[in-house]
Amino acid sequence: MLSPSSLNEVCDAVRSLPQVRVMGGGTKPALSANANLSMSKVSGILEYDPTEYTFTALAGTTLAEVRDVLGKDGLALPFDPPFVESGGTLGGSVAAGLSGPGRMRYGGLREFILGAKLVNGEGRVVFGGGKVVKNAAGFDIPKLMVGSLGRMGVLVELTFKVFPCPATSATVRIDFPDVASADRAMTALAMSQAEVSCLDLEPGRKLWVRMGGLPSATDNRIARVLSIAAGGEATVLKGEDDERTWSDAREFRWVPANHGLIKLPIAPSQVLEVEQLVSQLGVNVPRRYSVGGNVAWLAWPTNLPASRLDEICLTLGRPSLTLSGNFDAPWRARQPANAFEQRLFAIFDPASKLA
Repeated sequence: MLSPSSLNEVCDAVRSLPQVRVMGGGTKPALSANANLSMSKVSGILEYDPTEYTFTALAGTTLAEVRDVLGKDGLALPFDPPFVESGGTLGGSVAAGLSGPGRMRYGGLREFILGAKLVNGEGRVVFGGGKVVKNAAGFDIPKLMVGSLGRMGVLVELTFKVFPCPATSATVRIDFPDVASADRAMTALAMSQAEVSCLDLEPGRKLWVRMGGLPSATDNRIARVLSIAAGGEATVLKGEDDERTWSDAREFRWVPANHGLIKLPIAPSQVLEVEQLVSQLGVNVPRRYSVGGNVAWLAWPTNLPASRLDEICLTLGRPSLTLSGNFDAPWRARQPANAFEQRLFAIFDPASKLA
């Protein structure tokens, strides 16, 4: 495997390889299977101005390093990226288009990327966007890279805007009598003006609600959440318990061994339908509904055929993305590239070298 350490070396590597398969931190093995180009040495924060709330870093920079640097100034990546503790990188997060539970309050990765520099399939440097929040642009290359899975270029340099961390956070776990009641409460909170930071549903019937803000307002906000999501038994978590709850969610510590990890984007109205489809599989599939029911995370048993996942995707009319597991392709039940996508691939990768 080639391991370049500079932009020029990345260009040379892309030109020299007949096919390019990129790996960042290796935290999403289904996406980096058969990788022949590692970006782990192309790392480091290049520019950081806490007064402007922006930073620029190389794509192989770990999320943990970014977290530590920003944290010294009370700042953070608002889209709450997963796999921080396990070695995930900025480039891997962008390529996979992954955001964490905090996307509920602040929006996803796509809303916070300002600029991107990449190497296309011809080994040429392409860049777009800028290093300031207000930027005049034509073709929005940075946003095209979100979820691109390396199909249009090898990411080398990225610029993001950041936000201040809340002064304090607290989590309310509400246990409901059944999943339908929990789902109704989640929908009510998502549509309310409570401005919760994270909103996840864990079958059986646990609703996890996080809020951040001033310490003086925490108790009133908890009371408001409980008045909206009535009908369950509540437990309030603060301090280390609050932090551990969402760290476990972001790092997918709830996924058992011998299970793959599937991301299934859904509409909140499809949560109960997913529950019904999963119950028909005849085996236990641990799962978690995040971002107010907009994302279903499935811990897929490795001995359960991928064809059963395809059936679920086709029934829902949604594609899924495999992050780990022994499937032959990351996308399941996804339509072939449309004319616009095909045109983009032809522009960025005319020789079809990229994954």
